[in-house]
Amino acid sequence: MKIHLPLRRLVLASTLLLPLSSTLSLLHAQSGSPTSLDEGQNCISIMVGRLASGDGSVITSHTCDGKYRSWTYMEPAADHPRGAVHEVRRGTMKTSFHTDTTGVKVAGTIPWEGHDWAYLNSGYPCLNEKQLGIGETTFGGPDTLRSDNGLFTIEELERVALQRCTTAREAIIYMGNLARTYGYADAGECLTVADPQEVWQFEILGAGKGKSDAVWAARRIPDGEVGVSANIPRIGTLDRSDPANCLCSDNVEEVAHAYGLWDGMGEFVFWRAFNCAYGRGRNFRDREFYILSTLAPSLGLRDDMDELPFSVKPDESVDVRRVMELLRSTYDGTPYDICSNLKTRSGDISPVANPWMTNDWKETLNTLSPGAVPNRRLVAVAWCSYSTVIQLRSSLPDCVGGICWYAVDNPGQSPRIPIFCGNSTVPEPLWRCGQNNYWPDCALWTFRRANRLATLSWHANREHFLGEVKRLEDENFAGLDALEEACKSTTEPAKLLDAYSERAYRQAADAWGELESGYWLQYWKGF
Repeated sequence: MKIHLPLRRLVLASTLLLPLSSTLSLLHAQSGSPTSLDEGQNCISIMVGRLASGDGSVITSHTCDGKYRSWTYMEPAADHPRGAVHEVRRGTMKTSFHTDTTGVKVAGTIPWEGHDWAYLNSGYPCLNEKQLGIGETTFGGPDTLRSDNGLFTIEELERVALQRCTTAREAIIYMGNLARTYGYADAGECLTVADPQEVWQFEILGAGKGKSDAVWAARRIPDGEVGVSANIPRIGTLDRSDPANCLCSDNVEEVAHAYGLWDGMGEFVFWRAFNCAYGRGRNFRDREFYILSTLAPSLGLRDDMDELPFSVKPDESVDVRRVMELLRSTYDGTPYDICSNLKTRSGDISPVANPWMTNDWKETLNTLSPGAVPNRRLVAVAWCSYSTVIQLRSSLPDCVGGICWYAVDNPGQSPRIPIFCGNSTVPEPLWRCGQNNYWPDCALWTFRRANRLATLSWHANREHFLGEVKRLEDENFAGLDALEEACKSTTEPAKLLDAYSERAYRQAADAWGELESGYWLQYWKGF
């Protein structure tokens, strides 16, 4: 059924029609959160092999969906003497700035002598100076496997891998060994681990309640293919005879059998044994299907299939800007479009319809017209803390070959700031998070203000708004060739790289400030 009521009539109608109990439940709903969807729908990662990207780049990515810290900081390289230890911490995901220790505890220590590589300290640490990049998604897995008797959470495994490793394969083996030696105390997680040559999907879980251990598997995305992880395990069979493309712990089948997750008789399939409720017995849902079918339409993938391929060969090259575009996806114009029923009397999509409606709005509209707004998990969500698209290139020096295209807030709206492997710092507004405080000049609120105002009339504002995103992307990419050449001929590339990131940030902040001012003028009569 189509809704043709203007916005003001919708508000009035909802007030008149809803019983008191329903009205109160709406008032107490968690606006903008995923609570009306299935649990475990935070984060997505798209991976691209070097022969699939068109320019030799290896790509991984991550949307950190949920209320997590958005600050990031470039941690310098360091050397540690014999007998040194590394503190493994808990609680860093909710802090407000680099030196904030609110809620942070030391879980334990491990021996730590030798050299640390510099790395980008985001909520889930994501890139080091040697072009090792990591994305992340949570899939949870069976509750019976999660243990509190372990030292490492997933973000701490990422941190130590970036400090100590230089390749994806080395990082996977290192993290797997640490988790088995010291124990893994987190939910089922997927890390998408990349270097300038290859990208892998690494999936890890606990080995049972009370156990100080882990089970894990990793599979390489073929060089000419793309993969996706979106809160469901996707690794299938384990071919231990092919370590170039498959790695795993030796206890995977044993643990699955011990906990009744595999009968020990049929073929062992990792994702089937360790699946989560959100997966509903399959290795994909909307986001995986949308991305893989969009990139490889020739395969004829269907959303009613029992299983999707682990990775696909795209019909066309998938460069870094294509990944950015995919992470902006809200399914506009597809059968998954949640705004398709919200039309004016002329039959056009209402200018006030937007794919990031809060749960309050969805419930109100669905009360007026049941089924008007389907509950569907989009790729881009307004409750994202930050997102990364990491581009790694073997043809260039590490300092400039690796780029983290970093954005805060909604990846469907916010511009991306290039941060390079060789940066010595990042723009200062990125040092603080705005999730727990309204700090007007921190990066999160610099972009969030205009982002939220734009959605009040999104279908009217979208073309101009996304035009600004594209304009800034064009400018940032246009300057890369000159920057790369300059970095090859200088002994101090960090100065050039820091300045490039700073300029990109200032241009984006200025543009979003102008958008914000324009929206206040646009809405002078009210919302």
